[in-house]
Amino acid sequence: MKKLLLFIGILCIGISSEAQEKNKNAKITFEVNGICEMCKERIELAALKTKGVKFANWTIETHELSLIFDERKIDELTIHNNIAAVGHDTKKVTATDEAYNNLHDCCKYDRVNPEFGH
Repeated sequence: MKKLLLFIGILCIGISSEAQEKNKNAKITFEVNGICEMCKERIELAALKTKGVKFANWTIETHELSLIFDERKIDELTIHNNIAAVGHDTKKVTATDEAYNNLHDCCKYDRVNPEFGH
């Protein structure tokens, strides 16, 4: 009986460790340049289309993008690159002029922002 209980205990520890190993979700927040609801939709969609991103919420007032993503599938820099690809600067990646110029006129934020290093 003791051997059976020991075996069950070891099995439970192994399963618990494996479950923790599978959960590699990271929570991060960083700033993204934008202005309006259209920007919010575009920024969040670019983030969510990135494989491994599970949650994205950009706040207009603070310009902060909050994310939950699987670190095993994606890294933070790739997310920055995907957001810049749709025309929005972050502190780590600047959107190309072409991507920025493709934004709707109401979405064109001031790119000369010392906080972002532009």
